[in-house]
Amino acid sequence: MALAAALLVLLLAAPVAYAANYTVGGSSGWNSGVNYTAWAQGKTFTVGDTLVFTYGSSHAVDEVTKSDYDNCNTGNALKTYSGGNTVITLSNTGPMYFICPTPGHCAGGMKLDINVVAASGNSPSTPSPPSGSTPPGGSTSSPPPPPSGAPSIMNTGLMLGFSLVLGAVLAIMS
Repeated sequence: MALAAALLVLLLAAPVAYAANYTVGGSSGWNSGVNYTAWAQGKTFTVGDTLVFTYGSSHAVDEVTKSDYDNCNTGNALKTYSGGNTVITLSNTGPMYFICPTPGHCAGGMKLDINVVAASGNSPSTPSPPSGSTPPGGSTSSPPPPPSGAPSIMNTGLMLGFSLVLGAVLAIMS
């Protein structure tokens, strides 16, 4: 029984890496008057994370190019979302740009730009050059450090349920 309890505690304490679920704008949601640059600052958006846009009927979400983002141009949206609750899974690395297509809203600051990085487990490794040699191009600089930031954990209920079932099975076996 003690072994089962110890294993259960170990399972619950083990770190689990899941994608982060970001509610754009926090408790304010996707709305006028929110500083989305400040909201995104310090967050690391990783492939597999989700953005949740929550908004009223006077708003929508357009995914646009950088040029359209900079100029608040809604005529060439890459994707358009409406309905008040939009969940976007970040599936590619690189910059992403979102604006509200309602006239005047983007110009008033209702726009978001983020940079999506590769998940740390999916980053390709670059072999180091042999000691004493210089790689092509003459540069010996190190690669940038991996992205940091603690994503919120999703599916904790699933993990807790699995842990409880495993603990019960182990308790019965002992």
